[in-house]
Amino acid sequence: MDITFKNTLALLQAHRYWELIQVLVTRNLKGRYRGSFLGVYWSLLNPLVMTGLYTAIFGTAFSQYYDNSIPKYVLAVFTGLIILNFFSTSTMQGLSSVVGNGALLNKIRVPISIFPVSIVAANIFQFVVGALPLLVIVTLFTSGNILNVLALSFPLLGLIFLCMGVSFLVSALYVSFRDLPYFYELLVFALTIATPIFYPPEILPEKIRPLLLLNPLLPVIESIRQIALSGKLPDFTLIGNACIGGVVMLIIGWSFFRWKQSQFMDLL
Repeated sequence: MDITFKNTLALLQAHRYWELIQVLVTRNLKGRYRGSFLGVYWSLLNPLVMTGLYTAIFGTAFSQYYDNSIPKYVLAVFTGLIILNFFSTSTMQGLSSVVGNGALLNKIRVPISIFPVSIVAANIFQFVVGALPLLVIVTLFTSGNILNVLALSFPLLGLIFLCMGVSFLVSALYVSFRDLPYFYELLVFALTIATPIFYPPEILPEKIRPLLLLNPLLPVIESIRQIALSGKLPDFTLIGNACIGGVVMLIIGWSFFRWKQSQFMDLL
C-alpha cells in the first residue's frame, strides 16, 4: 500500500512538473516573439546569414576539404551553426533563468530546477519547428536512408543533455556570482572560434588538434555532419561520443545545482 501511494505521489509530482514546464515554455516563447512577423523562424536568420558570409569569404579556399564542393561546404557550415546557436542561446538564457525568476520563487513554491529546464525546452521547440525540418530534408537527400534520419535523434539528445547540464551549472553559479554573464559571453565567443564550423579541423597545426577533444560541442557536430552529410550509414562511435559527453555534463551540472540549491533563497 505504501509503495502504491509513493508511486501515485511520484506520478502526480511528475505531472505537475510537466504542466509547469508547459506554462513556462509558452510564456517564454510568447514573450520572445510577441508582435514578431516570423516568430520562431527568426532563429534561422542568423545561421543562414552567417553561412552566406562564411561561404563568400572562405568557400573557395576551404571547399577542397569538402570534395571540392561549395554546396557541401555550405551544408557543413550551416549544420555547425545551427548546433552552435542552439547551445549558445539555450545556455545564455538558462544562465539567468533562476535569478530572473527570483521574485516568483519568493511568492510561490515551485521546483527551482524547472526554470533552466523550461528554457532548454523552449529552445528545443524552436529548433524542432525551425532548423530540424531542414536538417531532415538534407539528410534524406544526401543519404536516401530513413535510418540516418532516425539516427539524428541520438546526437541531438546528447546536445540537449549538454545544454541542460551547462544551464544547471551556470544558473547555479550566477546566483552567487553576478558578473558571470560577462565571463560566460567571452567563453561562448571563444568556443565559437575554437569549434571547426566555418573552417575544417585539418587546417589546424597538429599540436593544437588534440585540444579539440576538450570541446564538448565537437562530438555532436561531427556526429550530425557524418549522419546528415556523408551519405554513409551512421557512425555509432561518433554517436556514442556525443551521447556520453552530454550525459557526463548533465550529471556534473545537476549535481552542482542540487548542491547549491539550498543557498538560493538566501541569495535571491
